[in-house]
Order: sequence, then C-alpha cells, then structure tokens
Amino acid sequence: MSNNEGMPPQKQEKQPGERSQMDPVPQDENPNYRPSHKLKGKVALISGGDSGIGRATAILFAREGCDVSIIYLDEHSDARDTCKKIEEIGQKCLAIAGDVGNPEFCRQAVEKTLKEFGKLDILINNAAEQHLGETLLDISDEQMEKTFRTNIFSMFYLTKAALPHLGKGSAIVNDSSIVAYMGHPKLIDYASTKGAITAFTRSLSMNLIDKGIRVNAVAPGPIWTPLIPASFDEEKTSTHGLSTPMNRVGQPYEVATCFLFLASDDSSYISGQAIHPNGGVVVNG
Repeated sequence: MSNNEGMPPQKQEKQPGERSQMDPVPQDENPNYRPSHKLKGKVALISGGDSGIGRATAILFAREGCDVSIIYLDEHSDARDTCKKIEEIGQKCLAIAGDVGNPEFCRQAVEKTLKEFGKLDILINNAAEQHLGETLLDISDEQMEKTFRTNIFSMFYLTKAALPHLGKGSAIVNDSSIVAYMGHPKLIDYASTKGAITAFTRSLSMNLIDKGIRVNAVAPGPIWTPLIPASFDEEKTSTHGLSTPMNRVGQPYEVATCFLFLASDDSSYISGQAIHPNGGVVVNG
C-alpha cells in the first residue's frame, strides 16, 4: 500500500478520539487476509478495543475464532460499531465502558468478561493517551499522573485482575511504542510510560514463564488511529508517518497481525520480546 502524500489536515478536540470523525477512516482489515482458526475457542480482553489498533486487533481475533471483550472510555458509537462487526463475523463481543486508570473498574471488566464468556485466555493491554508539550515545564503534575495512570498503571491493574484466571498457554501482549526506544522531545511523559511498558513486559515475562504464560509487546511507529488527530494539529496530522523509510503512515491492520502472532501458538517459543511495525525504522531494541 502507499500513502506518500499524507492525510487530509484534521483535528479532534477530545482524546482518545473517534474513528467516525477521521478522514479517511483507518483501515482495520486486510482484504487479502485468509483466517486459519489460530484462536478458535479462545477469549480475549482488549483495552482500547473500540478503535484504532485495538479495534483492528479485535476484528482480526474474531476472524480467527476468538470471542472478544473490549474496553473503551466513552466512545460508545465506535464501540457499538466494533461489536457489530465482530458479531457479523460470527463471534461474540462484549463492550465495557470505563477508565482503565481505575483499579476497581479493571477488576470489574475482568469479572464481566468471565461472567459473559466463562474464561479468559488472552489479555491485550492497548489503551493509551498522549499530550504534546513543548518542554518539561509544560507537563502539569495532573497530566503526568493521568498519562501514567492510563498508559502503564492500567496494565498493572488489568493484569493483576486477569492473572488468577490465566493459565498455561495464555498470552499477554502489551502495546508499547517506537518512542520507548527513540524518545520524543514533545511527548516526554508519554514516551516515559512506553519505556516503562518495555520494562514491565520483560520483567513480567520472566516472572510468569514457569507458569506457561507468555508476555510480549508490540511497539508501533506512526499508525493512522484516532489518537493522532486528537493529539496533534492539522499540519502534523497531515504529515504523520511520512518521515519513515517507507514514507507513509501505517494502518491498524498492519499492527493487528503482530498482536495475533504473539497471542497465538505461532509464537510459542517467544516471550519478553517486542515486535516493531514502524515503517522500517531500525531501533535496536
């Protein structure tokens, strides 16, 4: 695919953004993909599953035979649309609205998933937020705490709630970022949370490996998701991804396959690692 002319300038005023307001809407599916029942009979819980990478992952998991529970903040229309798509595929979908930065909500989300599906096999920690700041002085204490609470505290909360229900063969996949390895001058708190996710992934992998639970991460580069117009101005949004070696922004479905690989038995000998769908940038991580 090619998109070396960038996207139309656009801006959304509220995070994490809405898919329905984007032009063009992100590409959630590869029309040439052929499913092979890699996740047949399994259940996955995906935070931030209403749009972007989370939505594409939920749809792909459904195509591979997985029932899906998606967590989202308050983008009800996007969540309904995602569940409708999953149900059209022939799988079940449960949508749960709430703030993953709240540990009690995370416990409730896991409980609701178990009540609906009877088990849990896969946890995808994907929800995130980011806010531009010209300097460190522009990052308020409130913003810093909120970013950490959404991006990394939530992974502790959800994983702690899910862990008693995961067993041998289960998989946890965390959404990191290229900025965990390269940094970002105007996303200091966001990049810091992503660095923490890398350490969390590696440490948890070592802790759970004897239990047969694999823990890995996906570290995307610039991807066309609602978080982009909700984070950047029109000019930056229109050039998002053009600085990569591939000279284009990535699409959510190009990242979803990484989550599928790490959640399935195809990656049975892999734990504590990160996959880098980033348009060809070498990060040596």
